[in-house]
Amino acid sequence: MFKKILIANRGEIACRVIRTCKRLGIATVAVYSDADRHALHVQVADEAIHIGPAKSAESYLNMDRILAAAKQSGAEAIHPGYGFLSENSEFACRCKQADVVFIGPSPESMDAMASKSAAVSLMEKAGVPVTPGYHGKDQSLKKLEAEARRVGFPLLIKPSAGGGGKGMHIVRAASEFKEALETAKREAKNAFGDDQVLLEKYIQQPRHIEFQVFGDTHGNVVHIFERECSLQRRFQKVVEETPSPFLDDTMHKRMGEAAVAAAKAVNYTNAGTIEFIVGADKSFHFMEMNTRLQVEHPVTEETTGLDLVEWQLRVASGEKLPLTQNQIQQCGHAIEVRLYAENADKGFLPVTGRIEAFAAPDQPFTRVDTGVRSGDEIGIFYDPMIAKISVSGKDRAAAIGHLRAALAHTAVFGMITNLPLLRGIARHPDFAAGHYDTGFIERELKTLLTRPAPTPPAIAAALAGELTNNDKKSSPWKNDGWRLSDTPGRRLLLRAADSSERTIHIQGAGSAFGFGIDGTSYEIRGAHFRQDHWEFDLNGQPFGAAVWRRGEVFQVALDGEACNFTLASPFAPKSVAQADTATHPVSPMPGRVVAVHVKAGDNVQPGQPLLVLEGMKMEYTIKAAVAGKIKEVFHGEGDLVDAEAPLVDIEAQEE
Repeated sequence: MFKKILIANRGEIACRVIRTCKRLGIATVAVYSDADRHALHVQVADEAIHIGPAKSAESYLNMDRILAAAKQSGAEAIHPGYGFLSENSEFACRCKQADVVFIGPSPESMDAMASKSAAVSLMEKAGVPVTPGYHGKDQSLKKLEAEARRVGFPLLIKPSAGGGGKGMHIVRAASEFKEALETAKREAKNAFGDDQVLLEKYIQQPRHIEFQVFGDTHGNVVHIFERECSLQRRFQKVVEETPSPFLDDTMHKRMGEAAVAAAKAVNYTNAGTIEFIVGADKSFHFMEMNTRLQVEHPVTEETTGLDLVEWQLRVASGEKLPLTQNQIQQCGHAIEVRLYAENADKGFLPVTGRIEAFAAPDQPFTRVDTGVRSGDEIGIFYDPMIAKISVSGKDRAAAIGHLRAALAHTAVFGMITNLPLLRGIARHPDFAAGHYDTGFIERELKTLLTRPAPTPPAIAAALAGELTNNDKKSSPWKNDGWRLSDTPGRRLLLRAADSSERTIHIQGAGSAFGFGIDGTSYEIRGAHFRQDHWEFDLNGQPFGAAVWRRGEVFQVALDGEACNFTLASPFAPKSVAQADTATHPVSPMPGRVVAVHVKAGDNVQPGQPLLVLEGMKMEYTIKAAVAGKIKEVFHGEGDLVDAEAPLVDIEAQEE
């Protein structure tokens, strides 16, 4: 086994690898960019080496600097995590040349699976079912348009290189094909340095199911069960679980055998994932292979009791796989959700800013993997994931119950996150029944984003900490902002997550007080703080609730649900209305302008593309909301812009 390894990554996965290494007595070396100088992974590693500016191309993707750091530290091996250089065969080769072990597959295996087109051809020869489509080298518009007509619509355009859902576009009609192709090729070139694409028949009501595979240098290959990854947005996973609620025993056996056959076809070693697209008719097709550890690996670990990072280290050091296929057992059910800094109400656009306060759930059957803490910044340079929250249970129903409780006890203050979406998924009856596919979030988005209104018990719990003598215990953070007094008749304005407002009338203080709302009076008795939550009687009925607060913003967890609201003076000044974004469109996110489609003097129609922004691993096209004439374009191609920065000035056409 290794004595010291370097982790060529950051954030959550770096912390995850360090955790296993500490248990095994292996020293760890972290690397960091300017933006990550004070990051958590830097602090928990045994050593840390600076490798460059915030841009990943000059730091986490800079092979020379990472290999120099390995040499400087005396690390025997490099763990690439996922993303960045984890699937870069050139880096794996250079590690070998530098006499440093790359903890991952061989360069030859990566090359075999790096091109989706070549991988599909290889899988066909290995007898693995593949999706009908075009995977050829002729990338001319004429050829691709002809192949698109042959494949039929709807179809999927996918970059041949890379993964993570970047550059993928569904095309539902021939009239949409050319524009979607141009966008896909540009995104692929920017993300992977290769604009080659492939076309695939779009499977209706598809499910995304992957199998964890592992191989060693002694010719052994196994699968470690499946993971259902169908709950996605922008082709990127949001929720994963195992076992899949969709597979029966026959399908599981066939897909597991196909996954092992796929890995053997490329002489695969170390951790990898064979991903399948599965139709409603239970037909399955090879989609791609991820030649690395996956973000969602915790659910596999939680149901098998295995440490997949330990397996990676043992295989990379030349050992055989710790278990044979028949020895690998799965027990119970596990679900993982990804907590992102993103705005689900605005097309899941990533959000940047400072996490004023972050409370991770400390619940039974719950695991949290994160690389951030309260006070950390989410910037434009890296993925906006805050944490992965995984739960387990004796069966799926128990796991869902634990998931709801865990999400109710997760709080993020200071920035917008997808936490309301995750809670909406956890309580949706179709999710509970296992009836979902990759289009579920898009179809049910309005329902999923519906947020519970504050109930009288939740309001009482929020007030309890402000009206009793031991209120400082009611929150893990400093109670800044307003404070209530015991002045008779005090009023507060309650603003719910949907911006609706209600007035609360408060009487009394201490452990017994009362309040009125919507014409109904409530009496609270015996309010006291016990084991991180408030206990009290509301009109004679006992309640217990956990409360988090940051200034005027509250989150209350009660009966497995959480509600968020603000309590403020009814006399606080109203915010100034925002500028008309129809005629003065602004940037929805921080990023870089990659294309400008208009100039001053041009006439535009609603829906016409104006500019294209790139930031935080995605592209976003700004389109005209009104008909009119372009008065001024404020930014050119290559310019960096902040969120809410004005982009274009449009003189609206008079009706």
